[in-house]
Amino acid sequence: MFDKILIANRGEIALRILRACKELGIATVAVHSTADADAMHVKLADECVCIGPPKPADSYLNIPSIVAACEITNAEAVHPGYGFLSENARFAEILEEHKITFIGPTSEHIRTMGDKIQAKETAVELGIPVVPGSEGAITSLDQAEEIAEEIGYPILVKAAAGGGGRGMKVAETHGDLASALSTARAESKSSFGDDTLYMEKYLSLPRHIEVQVIGDGQGNAAHLGERDCSLQRRHQKVWEEAPSPALNDDERNSIGDTVARAMQKMKYRGAGTVEFLYEGGEFYFIEMNTRLQVEHPVTEMITGIDLVIEQIRIASGAPLSFTQEEVRFEGHAIECRINAEHPTTFMPSPGKISQFHAPGGLGVRVDSGAYAGYTIPPYYDSLIGKLIVHARTRNECLMRLKRTLSEFVIEGIDTTIPLFSQLITEPDIVNGSYDIHWLENYLKKH
Repeated sequence: MFDKILIANRGEIALRILRACKELGIATVAVHSTADADAMHVKLADECVCIGPPKPADSYLNIPSIVAACEITNAEAVHPGYGFLSENARFAEILEEHKITFIGPTSEHIRTMGDKIQAKETAVELGIPVVPGSEGAITSLDQAEEIAEEIGYPILVKAAAGGGGRGMKVAETHGDLASALSTARAESKSSFGDDTLYMEKYLSLPRHIEVQVIGDGQGNAAHLGERDCSLQRRHQKVWEEAPSPALNDDERNSIGDTVARAMQKMKYRGAGTVEFLYEGGEFYFIEMNTRLQVEHPVTEMITGIDLVIEQIRIASGAPLSFTQEEVRFEGHAIECRINAEHPTTFMPSPGKISQFHAPGGLGVRVDSGAYAGYTIPPYYDSLIGKLIVHARTRNECLMRLKRTLSEFVIEGIDTTIPLFSQLITEPDIVNGSYDIHWLENYLKKH
C-alpha cells in the first residue's frame, strides 16, 4: 500500500479522495491554485503545494507543476479525481516515467476509450451493443449523406474527441445535415483542437443508463449495477439514481453481465463507467468514462462498496477485493448536484457563503467542500456539493430527499436547491417516467 498520495484535483472530489486516504492510513498532499488556498481539502491535507494561479491551464492542468509537487513531497501516487487530467493518457504516461503511480486505468485504455470512434469499435469487438452509425470518421458530406440514408433520420453528429455536449448537433432531415456537420466540426476544433466527427442514429426518447465497473488489471472485473442519469440540462447530468426505475431485473442483469465480461476481456484496471442510451428495451453504447464519476456515491450507497478505496487498493497492485457473486444491491439512492447557480436562469453565482447547514439523519450523505465563510471562486465548475439519500424503496428515498432539501441551507449565493425542491413534486419524477429531454422541456415551460 502507498504511504503518500497526491490529490490532483479540487472541490468536493478532492475532499472525497482525502477521506478515503485517511481511512487507509495514507498521508495526503493537496495541490491547489492560489484561488483555492482556503479550500477544505487543503486545510485537512497533511501537506499542501500551490501549483499556480487560478486559471486551470496554469494550475490543475499544469502537468510539470503537478509532477514537481510529487517530487518535492515524495508522493508515490496521484489520484486525479474526475475532470482536469483524469482522462489524459499522456499524464498517466508521464507519471509512470517518473516512477509515480497513476490511480486509474492504463494509458492505453484511457486513449482507446477516450476516442469516441475507437471506443465504439472496441465496444463492438467486446460484444457491447452500439447505436447504429458510421463505422469511422466522417470525411465528406457525400459520405455522411449515404450513411444517414442507410440508418435513417434524425441523425446525431458528434465530435470524436468530445464531451459535455460540445461538438454535438442533430440533423432532423437531409436539409439539416450539411449545417450540422459544419457547425459540429467548427465547435469540435475550437473546444478540443480536433475536428474529427462521426455519426449515430438519433434516438428520440431515450434514457441515459450507465453501468459502473471496476477491474484489477489482472482479469478480474465486476459490475456494480446501473445508474439512471436521464435528468440532464444541456447534456450535463443534474439528478442521478440507482437502480433505474425504467429497468427490470432481467434487463439490468443482462447489461451488467455483458459489460463485466467485456472488462474482463480488456483486463481493465480501476473504476470506469460504460454509458448507454436505452430505448424500447434496447441498450446502445455511447461512451466509456475511464475514471471515477461525479455520481459514484449512489452506487456506493446501494452496494456498500467504497469505490475510491478500491481504486487505491487496485493501483497498489492488490486484486479486486470481491467477486461478482459477492456484490449485493440494497435499496434505492438518489443524488442531486448542488451548483452555485441561479435555480431558474442558471447564471453562475460565485461569492462568499454566509451560512451553511447540511442536512443529516439516516441514509443521508453530503459530499461538499463548502462551509460558512468560504468563497466560491469564479474560475471553475459551479458544482459545490452533492446531496445523496438512500432508503429501502424509491418512494421512501423520494420522501427522504424532500425532507433533506428542506433542511439544506446555503446562504450568500444562489444555488440549485430550489430547483430540486420543485422537481420532487412533479408526477413524472415521482413515477420515474422521464427521459433525457424531460428536464429541458420542463424548464422551457416554467
